[in-house]
Amino acid sequence: MTDWTLHHGDALTTLATIADNSIDAVITDPPYNSGGRTPNDRTGQGSRDKYVSSDAKHDLPDFEGETRDQRGYLAWMSLVLAECRRTAVTGAPLLLFTDWRQLPVTSDALQAAGWVWRGIVPWNKPIARPTPAGFRRSCEYILWATNGPVDAARNPIYLPGIFTASQPRGNKRQHITQKPDELMDELVRICAPGGTVLDPFAGSGSTGVAAVASGRQFVGVELSPKYAKVARGRLSLAA
Repeated sequence: MTDWTLHHGDALTTLATIADNSIDAVITDPPYNSGGRTPNDRTGQGSRDKYVSSDAKHDLPDFEGETRDQRGYLAWMSLVLAECRRTAVTGAPLLLFTDWRQLPVTSDALQAAGWVWRGIVPWNKPIARPTPAGFRRSCEYILWATNGPVDAARNPIYLPGIFTASQPRGNKRQHITQKPDELMDELVRICAPGGTVLDPFAGSGSTGVAAVASGRQFVGVELSPKYAKVARGRLSLAA
């Protein structure tokens, strides 16, 4: 049975309790603090207002942490990612989800935290919202970074530079911004076999499920008690 731990609490506070040099990869999907058409929309709306369409047929709960402005988001994310780097071994990779609005500030935050930025991996979403007189919002992005130099000898893999996958639908959708299982199965391969993956924004546990299913260890943190309960249930089934 693969080991996993899911902490219910604030990411920044909980990360401080995790030992130095104990994590082999960080893979996480933080609150984007994005969405909306204006700064007031982005800081005044909750996650359901921003990311759930009006015709959605689910009642998944809101999640916290979506009301920071750009300066607050940059400062907060820099602190979180600095703590993540402290826990990471030398050469550990970081994979960090973001959208087109937050791509610049998120790349600033990871570099301010001391990570070495290595590139951007697009995630193509076949089912995406159309934009009148413009382009469909078909992509989100994964920022790739490392804690120091790339250690290719430790995990000699070659991963694609772009992924295509649709978010879960129907009763498989357990979080507002849940990422596809097949996408996460691919991304956890960035962690050396048997290593430990950290996700300080665990949500419904998709990173952890992919990690433990592949024989890796997992440490997660989730602020919402409802989603922490969902994540624990999914992790128990995957382990």
